Amino acid sequence: MSQKREAIIIGAGLVGSLWAVYLAKSGYKVTIFERRPDIRKAEISAGKSINLALSVRGWTALDAVGVGDEIRKIAIPMHGRMMHDLNGELTFQPYGTKDQSIFSVSRAKVNATMMDIAEKHGKATIHYNTECLRVDLQNAIAYLKNTQTGEEFEAKSDVIFAADGAFSAVRYHSMQKLNRFQYSQNYIADGYREILLPALPDGGYPMDKNALHIWPRGRFMLIALANEDGSFTCTLFMPHENHEFAFDKLKNKSDVDRFFKTVFPDFHQMMPEIAEKWEDHPLSNLAIIRCYPWAIGKVGLMGDAAHATVPFYGQGMNAGFEDCRILNELMLKHNHDWDKIWDEYSPLRKADGDALQDLSLDNYIEMRDLVGDPAFLLRKKIEAKFSKLYPNKWLPLYSQVTFSNIPYAVAYEQGKKQRAIMDEIMAQPEIEKNWDNDPIMQSILNKCSAFNFQT
Repeated sequence: MSQKREAIIIGAGLVGSLWAVYLAKSGYKVTIFERRPDIRKAEISAGKSINLALSVRGWTALDAVGVGDEIRKIAIPMHGRMMHDLNGELTFQPYGTKDQSIFSVSRAKVNATMMDIAEKHGKATIHYNTECLRVDLQNAIAYLKNTQTGEEFEAKSDVIFAADGAFSAVRYHSMQKLNRFQYSQNYIADGYREILLPALPDGGYPMDKNALHIWPRGRFMLIALANEDGSFTCTLFMPHENHEFAFDKLKNKSDVDRFFKTVFPDFHQMMPEIAEKWEDHPLSNLAIIRCYPWAIGKVGLMGDAAHATVPFYGQGMNAGFEDCRILNELMLKHNHDWDKIWDEYSPLRKADGDALQDLSLDNYIEMRDLVGDPAFLLRKKIEAKFSKLYPNKWLPLYSQVTFSNIPYAVAYEQGKKQRAIMDEIMAQPEIEKNWDNDPIMQSILNKCSAFNFQT
């Protein structure tokens, strides 16, 4: 019998924990080193991280190793966007067809559940309070430090996976200093702060729990996703500076109160104590991190360590889980020959990582500026009708990203072509009156026949 393969994973987050299950099913002995303490032993609260939205890519990766049902127990379906205008009027926009939903999950609860799964299904050993100092890329040796005792030690395996987040220690200490390693870190002008909207006194939800709530206000956007206990995790996105209501201008409770009364009056009515709770969660930044290659020697990057993005398409976790599925397919294809696997992995996934980052930035503009615009809503209505008439000819970009496993890079390029077609349609005279007519649908059909769209 051949010696059992061994793998080290740096980072016991969402991607690292799921990847441990994949590796174990392929016969690897898995050891995970995690810098933080075991979050399962701490009280789990909304914390600093945005609630996550699980969609088809994530479920596909989870179900492929039989762990999706464990996550479904803590997931709340959201069937569409609920728009809140300045007057408190509500407009519901379904995400896709009647049976299509994305799912709200608490990052902390999913992470705790994934750790359980990694230990139970993946037979992984997880060492907490262990910092990665650097790795030997060619020999798969991790140099580590116990942050409680200060003891430094090393661990060797056949292959190392860095799933240690956007500010990956493995990437920083062992890859970024290499000749010709490409790396960029770009912060967007906006930051975010979390707000916990409490449950009603009777434990009920203050809003529809099966919708993703959005308050689009141009340079400001507030979103809210339901938690299991009747509360909502809300996230406010707005400029750090250079605006009357930028984060740096909200210096005291009076400023915060005035801001919400002016920009989000209906939210202020639901949570009049918002100024008191303003400092409960820290102000955080938003960055896009790009690098290449994603693997060197016997060490590869996964998830945010390879392609951290901004959260405006709700795809960060889904993309990381998709890394696991794709890497597993390559592992089986190349029979665990990691030189061949890494050669294919980097170029294959890099294109999708870049595309998702571009999609996420584009979607921020859509969410904060366009979702309440009548012309935008009409465009979506026309697209939805055409897609229903010709499902094999047209899948809206949002559906390509959220409700399919079409590669992000393919979806992004197809979305550009679809946008050009719709720009022409929207420019037609009196489109507001004629959009539902057969000639309009035929015109779209004629235009899209020039492209071989993947649906």
